[in-house]
Amino acid sequence: MIDEPGPWGTGPFTLTEGYSSMHTLCAIMRPDPFACAWLIEKEDRSDRVVLEAYRNHWNTERGPRIERVVFRNDLSPAEALDLCISTEGEVDIVTEVSPADAERVIASEHAELVRADANRVLVGIINRGQTDVPLSDSRARQALNLAVDREKVVKEGLLGYGSVLCALTPSWCSGFPPGAKPYPHDPERARQLMADAGWPEGRALRVATPGPFEGIARLVAADVEAALGMPVEVTVVPEDKMLAGAQALVEKKLLAAWDLLVFGWFDLSSEAPPAAVHREFFGSDGAFRAGPELREFDRLYAEMVAQIDGAKLVEVAERIDGHVFDEALALFLAAPQALYAVNKHVAFGPYRTTFELAEVEVDEGHWSRGGASGSGESSAASSPQALNFTGAMSGHSC
Repeated sequence: MIDEPGPWGTGPFTLTEGYSSMHTLCAIMRPDPFACAWLIEKEDRSDRVVLEAYRNHWNTERGPRIERVVFRNDLSPAEALDLCISTEGEVDIVTEVSPADAERVIASEHAELVRADANRVLVGIINRGQTDVPLSDSRARQALNLAVDREKVVKEGLLGYGSVLCALTPSWCSGFPPGAKPYPHDPERARQLMADAGWPEGRALRVATPGPFEGIARLVAADVEAALGMPVEVTVVPEDKMLAGAQALVEKKLLAAWDLLVFGWFDLSSEAPPAAVHREFFGSDGAFRAGPELREFDRLYAEMVAQIDGAKLVEVAERIDGHVFDEALALFLAAPQALYAVNKHVAFGPYRTTFELAEVEVDEGHWSRGGASGSGESSAASSPQALNFTGAMSGHSC
């Protein structure tokens, strides 16, 4: 939330106009020791949020390198993208571009597609608490992982804009086990393991998914049906039911009706992924844990958080990811790339974790320097310290 003067975040900019607020709901997992998660109920933003360069920022080498940033909240994601790829002076950066729109950006004369291997994961949360199916048995969970063709998920579901996951740590992050390989697509082995686990004849696998991941969920369903010979039911959760569903998952008072939830999450740090990713899915205070607490995971996690030596912390993080893989605690799918539409006169280098603008620069051809006409704010100054920047943060996040 930014609703009063800054500087905010890393400090290169100061809020000078507008506000951006979130209203949250506290979902309580347990009272003692207290554990909760804050769920976003709604977001309240002014049509414009304006940040101005903070010249007393301590790291002047880093930036800021532009004078003004304008977040345009008066545009829908589709409108923002259309303006970025077809005009000058309206929108310079659009975040969270869908893979389905990537070719439109590539074909644009005004913008280019910037892609980054971000710290994001797309997985299937396995409901180990179900009592009528053997999802508490690692053989059943391994069978699901062997049944799904991850390469197809990346190629067809993400249109190539992603990487296959081994477990929950992307290969470029600290804590990725050396030599780790993903589960292979092995339908025969999957059928044998599921038979050994004893999946009930005729019982469908119940898959739930939010709307943005429906295509991924149906790819998973088709692979499971083909490999395991079991029916699969896919339920798309309506947007107006998402908050209630998230609260139920976090509070863990009611058993979810689904067996598998296709879900996306992110990490704000590349140093110790289990702190923000693995713990949320499997920890005793994990918001997304579906099933009983996992003693061995909690033991490993406690060992990791006690480390004060960086190398030892990484070593334990690698063991945690290996343990999660061995136990097949989730259906591991892919690490989606972050996609941006960026004006061709803007130099934007994305971070793996967050959206940062301190190091953004524009060249002499940018509309704000008189290089092109546009209806947005402009400046005739020739110095990078006196440039305006218009950006739209829109779309959904994994």
